[in-house]
Amino acid sequence: MNEFIVTNRMKYWQKTYPHWYSLCFVFLLLCLWEAICRAGIVSSLFLPAPTQILSALFTMTASGEIAVSLAASLVRIALGFVIGALLGLAAGLITGTSALADRLCSPVVNALYPIPKIALLPLFILWLGIGELSKITIIATGVFFPVAMNTFAGVRNVDPLLLKVAASFNASRWLTMKAIILPNALPMIFTGLRLAAGTSLLLLVAAEMIAAQTGIGALILHYGDLMITDRLMAGVIILSLLGVIFNFILLWCEKKAVPWKN
Repeated sequence: MNEFIVTNRMKYWQKTYPHWYSLCFVFLLLCLWEAICRAGIVSSLFLPAPTQILSALFTMTASGEIAVSLAASLVRIALGFVIGALLGLAAGLITGTSALADRLCSPVVNALYPIPKIALLPLFILWLGIGELSKITIIATGVFFPVAMNTFAGVRNVDPLLLKVAASFNASRWLTMKAIILPNALPMIFTGLRLAAGTSLLLLVAAEMIAAQTGIGALILHYGDLMITDRLMAGVIILSLLGVIFNFILLWCEKKAVPWKN
């Protein structure tokens, strides 16, 4: 009897549903949102209807306003993400494979990681100026830590038996890194990259709101000051779509780089 109950519970927990369930649920939420706004329960000043936001989005796209802001934001986030990810990957691999590097760098990383990265933006502006370099640097800093820490964890979780096999065959340090450590650490590395993608968007918007004339963050702040809520929400939707696209790209890259995980 107990075995029967456990089997049924396992089937319940492992049950999956088709993707159209998610689409239908989102559609129902949008319909409810539209109905609430149409009924006048909530003022459009505070919460515009989805159709109103969509109309504002089309207008801003047709005028080229979205394209200009999006281009500026994409350049900043691309440069910051790539620089931070590469530095984080290198730091994680070095500290994960070297006890000395781990001993020297761990106190510094543990001390700096809890600091809200946006709090460092005024300091970066003081050091690097109010131009693009300070914004790219703050994004790279936010990306660095999750990538470095997840890479370190991935390297340390490599099966020691595999390392013993490599040592028994007198494999070089580079060959061991390439053939054993890096492939086994890839799942954790991609987890860090996905976390870093969300962090980079947060820092991008914060940096653009504080010290930028162009960009999605500056666009949202501008229409917030003017209390034009539908255009503000259109900017928020653009950010949401960017997050979804980034996550999709990273998941696709993970499937190609780590086919045995899927």
